[in-house]
Amino acid sequence: MAENGNGVSGVEIQLENVTKRYPGSREPAVKDFNMTIPAGKIVILVGPSGCGKTTTMRMINRLIEPTSGRITIGGEDALKLNGDALRRKIGYAIQQAGLFPHFTVAQNISVVPGLLGWDKKKINDRVDEMMDLVGLDPAEYRDRFPRQLSGGQQQRVGVARALAADPPVLLMDEPFGAVDPITRGNLQDELLRLQSDLRKTIVFVTHDFDEAVKLGDKIAVLGNQSTIQQYDTPEAILANPANDMVAGFVGAGASLKQLTLLRVRDVEYADDALTVVASESSPSELRKRMNEAGKTYALVLDARRRPRRWVHIRDLSTAGSLAVAGRPVGDIVSTQSTLQDALEAILSEGGNAVVTGSRGEYVGTIDITTVTDVLQQLREEHDAGSAAS
Repeated sequence: MAENGNGVSGVEIQLENVTKRYPGSREPAVKDFNMTIPAGKIVILVGPSGCGKTTTMRMINRLIEPTSGRITIGGEDALKLNGDALRRKIGYAIQQAGLFPHFTVAQNISVVPGLLGWDKKKINDRVDEMMDLVGLDPAEYRDRFPRQLSGGQQQRVGVARALAADPPVLLMDEPFGAVDPITRGNLQDELLRLQSDLRKTIVFVTHDFDEAVKLGDKIAVLGNQSTIQQYDTPEAILANPANDMVAGFVGAGASLKQLTLLRVRDVEYADDALTVVASESSPSELRKRMNEAGKTYALVLDARRRPRRWVHIRDLSTAGSLAVAGRPVGDIVSTQSTLQDALEAILSEGGNAVVTGSRGEYVGTIDITTVTDVLQQLREEHDAGSAAS
């Protein structure tokens, strides 16, 4: 891909009214998504698990086909291109590298250039160039298999493979999520070093706001169905979070140490934020109760009052039993958990996190506002202490 006059090899990506609806789902996974991704910049999609950020990214290279909307890459309509041809022009790096286990490092890196019909000498030269670029000595690593590499080395090969055909666009789906923190930091540094030279357009999915702040030229904080809560530079988001959800991400980095010192039992969490019901109750009875109480969600408990399932009111019209309605409760915190744990659970669940007692019984829920209020108090105390000193 030839660079433009500004030394940028990436191209602009536009997503216009992009929606993804899976068969059998009443609500779309991604709803009416609009975004312009500038050429040559790193744009981070960050948000809680299940919010649709990976689905959104994979629609760019049509690993997931959009239900409706328009996607252009460098002004070209991506939905009118052959899917395989499109993917050969877009680099793709994923968690745990996704290398072919029976291919050597060199064979893994050369996959896309081979599919594009490059001659053997050009491919070999490119493999050596890419290995040098990501800090792997070709003489030492070229003929190794993935199982003979560390996790960090595998990720480097994954990035080299994604860049081998010199694509203008690179998609990265939590590429450093499976390695240890020190290696992760090194790989982040390596990506920034590469980008300073290559100036690709990079779309990077993560759930780690600290990683987003470190890597992103712009950050899109996404809520359910990939609704954009805020899309701006890291500096602007840190200075002026648009809402409580964004403030939760910002606060996680700013007051991390203080959050680990505070426990859930130290704050006032709600014990009546939603309708709670035993799994033996009937769906119709629960629906009636929720309508009367004006509640959208209910929490289903087992016979020992342990939380089992989240149920949305819309799930109840077709459910035969509460034991299988809705979705399982995911991340749970106890009264002993730290507020850092609680924040991570809230983001993972995409809403309130369930709080349990010493025997795993339900005692309440904690929400993002509770945690951000504590963060605000910590900041005010910190500022007051700084002023006094």
